[in-house]
Amino acid sequence: MADRFRITLGQLNPVVGDLAGNAALARETWEKGKAAGADLVALPEMFLTGYNAQDLVLKHAFQLDVMAHLETLAAQCAEGPALAIGAPWVEGTVLYNAYLILKDGRIASEIFKHELPNETVFDEVRTFASGPLSGPYDVGGVRIGSPICEDAWHPDVAETLAETGAEFLLVPNGSPYYRGKMETRFNLMVARVVETGLPLIYLNMVGGQDDQVFDGASFALNPGGALAVQLPAFDEEIRHVDLERGDAGWRVVPQALAAMPDEWEQDYRVMVLGLRDYMRKTGFEKVVLGLSGGIDSAIVATIAVDALGAKNVRCVMLPSEYTSDHSLKDAEQLAEALGSQYDYLPIGAARRAITDTLAPLFAGTEPDLTEENIQSRLRGLLLMALSNKFGEMLLTTGNKSEVAVGYATIYGDMAGGYNPIKDLYKTRVFETCRWRNAQHRDWMRGPDGAVIPENIINKPPSAELREDQKDSDSLPDYPVLDAILEILVDQNGSISDCVAAGLEREVAKKVEHLIYISEYKRFQSALGPRLTKGAFWLDRRYPIVNRWRDPS
Repeated sequence: MADRFRITLGQLNPVVGDLAGNAALARETWEKGKAAGADLVALPEMFLTGYNAQDLVLKHAFQLDVMAHLETLAAQCAEGPALAIGAPWVEGTVLYNAYLILKDGRIASEIFKHELPNETVFDEVRTFASGPLSGPYDVGGVRIGSPICEDAWHPDVAETLAETGAEFLLVPNGSPYYRGKMETRFNLMVARVVETGLPLIYLNMVGGQDDQVFDGASFALNPGGALAVQLPAFDEEIRHVDLERGDAGWRVVPQALAAMPDEWEQDYRVMVLGLRDYMRKTGFEKVVLGLSGGIDSAIVATIAVDALGAKNVRCVMLPSEYTSDHSLKDAEQLAEALGSQYDYLPIGAARRAITDTLAPLFAGTEPDLTEENIQSRLRGLLLMALSNKFGEMLLTTGNKSEVAVGYATIYGDMAGGYNPIKDLYKTRVFETCRWRNAQHRDWMRGPDGAVIPENIINKPPSAELREDQKDSDSLPDYPVLDAILEILVDQNGSISDCVAAGLEREVAKKVEHLIYISEYKRFQSALGPRLTKGAFWLDRRYPIVNRWRDPS
């Protein structure tokens, strides 16, 4: 009869810095693996500390606390399967991103990450030393190779493990989402399998951490690249995976495969899970947002209800004399469809008081953008007052197109603690609303059906800060604007690239100018879930003082 090896995979959601809580999750997973007869219980990269812990791992007191928790965990898991867990590890005076194998009451093996990512949201060269290329570790007479996350994106680590006797590969990951990443991961892991001829198990964590969302979707491949196991995306799951050894070596025993969501569902799930986990992990329970009757606040309100439930979402309409009747009606209809609290708080009296206060200093000047922005800042003031009084975190509602070109008022509609659509271009906001109206999933806490009124989706976008205002008065039409932004921001391209794509040079130059002069606003903007590799925060880092402009 063929040999059999069982691995219990913990596709789980750790909290950065919660060493005791994460260790308890590890212990619970180990107990379930032990009950299922597992030989090894495996958890993702940096699971004990949560990921990405950034400079927290550099604190000496934190490092000592990590080691104390590892020693305790090893002692607690002495009688039963081995436990593989990611954590920072100090060897002498050097700090590594490590994968540690706990068995027989001790830390039996230490694997150090060799390829340190130093791009997009990762800056591991700043925090960790590169570990040596090493061989496999032994669990019950079976030799296992564990390239840690980025190590598996390059052929050298896996090839070294195969050459030194690894019988299969177990890849622990802290791999955050961006659009298209599932396919990228899968293709790279197939390459490692083809190169080494070994089965591969890819284990990823789930959950939100600041702007990053880890999407899980762990899987296992057999030699040749055949998919044998597929865990669901975005859901926590503990799964027992068996390998059998025959004449040709180890093979993963196939299981029923979880269906993968499409691109639109993935993005929406990231926005929902990102907000839900940000709230849960920071201790907030309720949110408040300004509901304008426009499409951006409509999709943010819907995401909030899907993430937190209608009882935890307060929507506030703050009309001025420029707020249209259809916006009033649309906002109320949306709140009613979502089942959220809806408050009506006119700003007219407050605006008049501010105007009267400023009148002596503004005498002899003409009304301009200043007066428009007073309205936005008054709304920010009132919403922050509600946030302070009731302990509800304020959500801001600017889409990526607006964030990119500064079409937002700092200390006004930019006020807030989290922005669920910060990395969603305006053209995708429209399509996301249509997608949500046509879809419902069991992970959504909001109601089924077309909750966003069609009039909100179809009417021309407007800030409604002056008579008959439309966004197109100040900006190119959104399909044109977003096409330029995707080149200049997401692709880090040039004005020449825009022209080659059929876009007008002068329009592209105007957009480039707006991007650069708005940098200071983005430095003070709320964070939001990362959907692309061109997200504003850690992906794209530019100086505020910057006189360079593309001469092409």
